[in-house]
Amino acid sequence: MQESEQRWIQVDLSSQRLIAWEGSQPVYAVIVSTGKRATPTRVGTFAVKTKHISTRMTGPGYDVTNVPHTMYYHRGYAIHGAYWHKKFGTPVSHGCINVAVDHAKWLFKWASVGTPVVVHD
Repeated sequence: MQESEQRWIQVDLSSQRLIAWEGSQPVYAVIVSTGKRATPTRVGTFAVKTKHISTRMTGPGYDVTNVPHTMYYHRGYAIHGAYWHKKFGTPVSHGCINVAVDHAKWLFKWASVGTPVVVHD
């Protein structure tokens, strides 16, 4: 997809995988949980807008405090650590990209504001 040495994040909804890239070289890959059918993860090309070590997330049917290593990339959509479930590989979120906390910490340190996020089926 990208041919430069730029860092970017790919999220494959069909395989529930996130891959961190440096140009055309994959450097990190993890299993994630994206949005369930009723609250899907949006497809498109975005960029990390803000980063939060810890934040509170609220919405219809959820109110979660201390969400770790959160990187918002489009409106209320974010890549973040999830300590409240272990169902990675299964779509269970309200649209965000859930990552195990240790993997979320690595991604948080690796990515910066402006890092492209490409989400596809």
